[in-house]
Amino acid sequence: MADRKEVLELKIKAEECRKNVFRMVRAGGHGHVGGALSAIDIVTALYFSEMNVDPKEPQKPDRDRFILSAGHKCLSQYAVLAEKGFFDKEVLDTYGALGSRIPGHPDMHKLSGIEANTGALGHGISIAAGMAMGAKLDEKSYRVFVVTGDGELPEGSNWEAAAAAAKFGLDNLIVFVDNNGLQISGKVTDVCSMEPIDRKFEDFGWAVQTIDGNDMNQILDTLASVPLQPGKPTAIVCKTVKAKGMSAGENDAAYHFWNAEEELLESTEKEIDNRISILRQELEELTA
Repeated sequence: MADRKEVLELKIKAEECRKNVFRMVRAGGHGHVGGALSAIDIVTALYFSEMNVDPKEPQKPDRDRFILSAGHKCLSQYAVLAEKGFFDKEVLDTYGALGSRIPGHPDMHKLSGIEANTGALGHGISIAAGMAMGAKLDEKSYRVFVVTGDGELPEGSNWEAAAAAAKFGLDNLIVFVDNNGLQISGKVTDVCSMEPIDRKFEDFGWAVQTIDGNDMNQILDTLASVPLQPGKPTAIVCKTVKAKGMSAGENDAAYHFWNAEEELLESTEKEIDNRISILRQELEELTA
């Protein structure tokens, strides 16, 4: 069971990262908030609890790697990288500007901490499998983590990579599927369903677990168990809520990409601040 103090601290971090997301949206006027917010608890847990990364030495050879396969969810990674100290938070205010270091999809040539350019959906697992295989061949201990989305799983390259990862026993590869059930066109099940996602990964030879991807306890408990099975890559199917933490937009495909309204921005930021205050009070009472 995850430590209660750590869980509260990470919940606070995740909410602060949500505030960073809306800071960028205010600067750019729009953004893919739905998937960024559904995945941000996972990304926060990885960077602040699990991964061996150092913002002062972002290219250290033994670092763990993170690939955001669903590159349009980059607001989540930018928010966490800024909170972790990979770059100054003032950069968040350049989102949407010409020449910004934080463009609409991650660019490894512009921003420290980005391991690969992503955006064309379906390639993240392939890239990560190559990195994980490289680690095995070089006898290195680093791991490769991926966040992909249920809406991109119909891309065939995902399953070519899944087959190869199982074939070569890449148990240093851990994939989180952000299963929020919605994509820009509506319900994933109405567009091109890949359900049951867990069974498909199992059939490709992966060790699989299904969790609530917005529950920090479950995220940490699962990470403490990876690899789920030695000799097999791990897939963690995360049931999440689109636009989690933005009550006006939760479970609404209209917030996959949102043209921001100032009034709703302000009310959402107040909502987040209220949650942070409650969490900090809980933390103070726990540590008193």
